[in-house]
Amino acid sequence: MEHAQHTEHRTSVSWAMARQATLHCLTGCAIGEVLGMVVGTALGLPDAGTVVLSIALAFVFGYALTMRGVLRAGLPFRQALGVALAADTVSITVMEVIDNTVMLSVPGAMEAGISSALFWLSLAGSLALAFVLTVPVNRSLMGRGKGHAVVHRHH
Repeated sequence: MEHAQHTEHRTSVSWAMARQATLHCLTGCAIGEVLGMVVGTALGLPDAGTVVLSIALAFVFGYALTMRGVLRAGLPFRQALGVALAADTVSITVMEVIDNTVMLSVPGAMEAGISSALFWLSLAGSLALAFVLTVPVNRSLMGRGKGHAVVHRHH
């Protein structure tokens, strides 16, 4: 009995391309993350509630930003949603795990309030770290024709 071999098609993806894709993803993710952290903190939600709100909004804004571009390219809504899910899910998930872990790990950051430098510096640092650690993830995905490589097929 012969075994079928599955070979992945790999392409060369530059670090610049990976940074650009990650920056695109970070933009939508950061809008939702910052909005969620600000709203949750301002409303006095418990840390878990603020984190859940931030994660939900990061996915909504991340997907919406990608969908905006592929809808402009002429894809129907359902197909554009599929492209956004394929392009951004792993990237946003990695970013959210990193930035929320940082926010929860910095002593007093979540309780500091939106008028505090500690809150804003922790949030900025968490997003910067998430960006740096997600670039190699996106480069790997794109090199296998996944992640943001899916979006590039529609531009």
